[in-house]
Amino acid sequence: MIGLSILLPVVAGVFLLLSAGRDAGGDERKESLHALHVQTGLVLLLTGALALYTAWNGADTCTWFELMRRIPVYFHIDDVSRLFVTVVSVTWVLVGFYSFVYMSHEGKERRFFGFYLIVYGVLIALCFAGNLVTLYLFYELMTLTSMPMVLHNGSREAILAALKYLFYSMCGAYLGLFGIFFLYRFCDTLTFTAGGTLNPELAMENQTILMIAVFAMLIGFGAKAGMFPMHAWLPTAHPVAPSPASAVMSGIIVKAGVLAIIRVVYFVVGPDFIRGTWVQTAWMSLALLTVFMGSMLAFWEPVFKKRLAYSTVSQVSYILFGLSVLSETAMEGALLHVVFHAFIKSALFLTAGVFLYQAGKTRVEQLRGIGRQMPVTLWCFTFASLALIGIPPASGFISKWYLAEGALEGDIGVFGWAGPAVLLLSALLTAGYLLPLVTNGFFPKAGLVEAEMAEHIDGAETGTEQVGDPSALMLVPLAVLAALALLLGIFPNPLIRFVSGIAAVVL
Repeated sequence: MIGLSILLPVVAGVFLLLSAGRDAGGDERKESLHALHVQTGLVLLLTGALALYTAWNGADTCTWFELMRRIPVYFHIDDVSRLFVTVVSVTWVLVGFYSFVYMSHEGKERRFFGFYLIVYGVLIALCFAGNLVTLYLFYELMTLTSMPMVLHNGSREAILAALKYLFYSMCGAYLGLFGIFFLYRFCDTLTFTAGGTLNPELAMENQTILMIAVFAMLIGFGAKAGMFPMHAWLPTAHPVAPSPASAVMSGIIVKAGVLAIIRVVYFVVGPDFIRGTWVQTAWMSLALLTVFMGSMLAFWEPVFKKRLAYSTVSQVSYILFGLSVLSETAMEGALLHVVFHAFIKSALFLTAGVFLYQAGKTRVEQLRGIGRQMPVTLWCFTFASLALIGIPPASGFISKWYLAEGALEGDIGVFGWAGPAVLLLSALLTAGYLLPLVTNGFFPKAGLVEAEMAEHIDGAETGTEQVGDPSALMLVPLAVLAALALLLGIFPNPLIRFVSGIAAVVL
């Protein structure tokens, strides 16, 4: 079942790529696209069902082949795998259905959905990876297969952004590979084991080089998660990528870096090895710097999707800070934020896609009064924004509460109060760059209202169609994600109990 859930979307995606020439025009284009949407939708639903069944009820181990001595391509399902594959599957399927309408705006649908399915299979493999080399293998494949979604429109800006994404990701991955070489030598096994697998005697004798290797891995895998100083690809790639690609990159693909860091710190190296060392101090410092820097850049950014990209830089480092504290409560907050941020940020980027698709609006100042034309869409944006800010009872409040409490409880010196202070300041900045869109969208200035009324009259006289909320195929996935952002904050206890079990095992 593990192999089938991985291979099904990959094979289906390759089939779509081999027939990508059918994206050209012709009398049968509409029928061809309808068939494409049906095929892709069925594969997404079947793969999602297989992945979730495998994660929660299927066999929990699978070995494909021996890559090298002592290193098999090996899959093992634990609670971390279950958490991540559930978030990936729910988000990927919802955004996929949204894409059926949106990609008519971008064109070359068959190629886009081919890579979209392939990346889904690679992400499932990444979630189910049972050792560090298997994780690294699919981590690299994820970069290579997701890059075409960034350069989809083929413009000069898109190509340069894709190359930047590739450069940062590959440099980060090579730093990770550097660390793997040393861990292979000094660990009893690279198979993921709660608490770590470092050989105590070898670790004590080679502590300096191991610390350097672990820090290199944190920086390297942090590149995908958007942690300073390897964050610059995010605000470059998101504005040029199709909005569905931006949604899954910001909501899901950045979490691949988070998953890799969790596996390295908590399942290979062991948290006790770096607790109280310069590595933990540097990690916490970089995470908090990224939180503040991302929020400030988002606050001043006028391009809507780029503002959301800087927001992702900030919000994912909430997760990294929680992991760096190395305490149960902080890790619970980090894992909760993995789930909440995936749904929230995907909803926000889908909203940006609606504004672009329906009205051609890309800048923040263009969205004044948009609530009069697209009230349901703006309400979805409002709920997701409240969750990201952390206003109760929305979900973001729960994860940020646990992160702040974990920092205050942890034995981390000045970071015990600096962490919550930075998180609070970032929350205020988040409100500053999201809530004005809501207030100006629903309650624009009087002069703008008059201008909109005149525009509406001119449109009616010329027969021009006025924009409004999108079709159900776009609106329903957006509404579901926004509802999840709200409801997971109202009914958080099952998820809290689940992540508490993970934290208790590894700490």
